[in-house]
Amino acid sequence: MKKTSDDLRNEYRDLADLVGTLTPAQWRLRSDFYGWTPWDEIAHLCFFDETGLLSATDSHAFAADTATLNATLATGKEISAIAREKYGHLDGAQLLAYWEPISTQLVDALAALDPKARLSWYGPTMSARSFATARLMETWAHGQDVWDVVGRRRPATDRLRHIAHIGVTTFGWSFVNRKLPVPAVVPYIELDAPQGGVWTWGDAASSETIRGPADDFCLLVTQRRNLADTALRYSEGSARDWLQIAQCFAGPPADAPEPGVRKVAATA
Repeated sequence: MKKTSDDLRNEYRDLADLVGTLTPAQWRLRSDFYGWTPWDEIAHLCFFDETGLLSATDSHAFAADTATLNATLATGKEISAIAREKYGHLDGAQLLAYWEPISTQLVDALAALDPKARLSWYGPTMSARSFATARLMETWAHGQDVWDVVGRRRPATDRLRHIAHIGVTTFGWSFVNRKLPVPAVVPYIELDAPQGGVWTWGDAASSETIRGPADDFCLLVTQRRNLADTALRYSEGSARDWLQIAQCFAGPPADAPEPGVRKVAATA
């Protein structure tokens, strides 16, 4: 659990360091992710880090908060609008100052738990380890939106292994979520790790394969890039079919951006 919580802490820190450099104008730049700004991205993470902290420390309070949230959602209001209302009195720098201690408290709370402890969430319960990994994935994905909108190149780290693993383990779910039959042949996956070496999943003898950079795979399964804008190499069967719909996050089926839409030419 220490490795996972340390990686989550570092993921938060890297994103906080990035948004700490933003000018007031940059906080308001609209990204290709539903037009969200960097402010929206941090507000979204802050909202669920706060509720995540409730889940990790006070399950009864989390249940009451969830009931209130569900009632609000039932009126047709979206999470993004709820977050804007909650934090709208804060500018970018103030939002960052509010979010940082919450993210730190969440990591500390998760690190103190048994990795197998069950936490309530918006759906099935999750182990503390899985919960931390899911928060890392979401932080990385929404962080990518910020890196993209400011046109800066993001350094890849071996923390991507957590995200890649979620991507791999949601192979079947990506089809089930769209009410499609799950292919009988599961691809063998071989990814080039950012800091050297290779990460693998599955049977190397499989007729279906996916190979390429780990960061491209993570960008694809979090739907931050279209398959055509990655350097992934894949066989023309269930591997290709999956990569076209891969979705490692919960919720209704979502689609990747169109080719070229989020292929960012970083300037720094």
